[in-house]
Amino acid sequence: MLAIPKKNEKDQPMSKTHFKFMVRHFKQRDKKYPPLYKIKKTAIKEGDLVLDYGCGPGSYSIAAAEVVGNDGKVYAADIHPLAIKEVKKRVKQKKLKNIETILTDCDTKLKENTIDVVLLLDIYHDLSDPESILKELHRVLKKNGSLSVDDHHFKDNEIIGKIIDKGLFKFIERKDELFNFTKV
Repeated sequence: MLAIPKKNEKDQPMSKTHFKFMVRHFKQRDKKYPPLYKIKKTAIKEGDLVLDYGCGPGSYSIAAAEVVGNDGKVYAADIHPLAIKEVKKRVKQKKLKNIETILTDCDTKLKENTIDVVLLLDIYHDLSDPESILKELHRVLKKNGSLSVDDHHFKDNEIIGKIIDKGLFKFIERKDELFNFTKV
């Protein structure tokens, strides 16, 4: 998760204190709203390769890993070293073998056209250069790959407009608070 940057600044990790507060908050959120509930509204299926961009402490990464199973893989990407550390801790506790972490502020270093589904959950509003991020997500997605977006900081039409604006993605459907797009 990112701190809100000033105009023309690159994304920066939030403070350690803020991150630790967020982790505690998300643990409570996950009890009330299990991450698997949201993951089931995406196009993720067994055997998929998934990128959870802006994964934070990894709640959705872990839920996605359950869905993709042993034949799939989840890449948990975040700008914050503490996020990567937290995901690794949870992966070890759950003895998961299908999650790999990526410390990044845009370039995932993933091969082009390899990812089936990208998760962009409650992070878009924090991106200082969302156009570059969307280009990177488009680059790594397979043809007809899916982008799932949720960001309660925007109205529905704003989310759709921001994602389809550059012609990289096409809106497919809304499932409750989750918006699903496909690569163009």
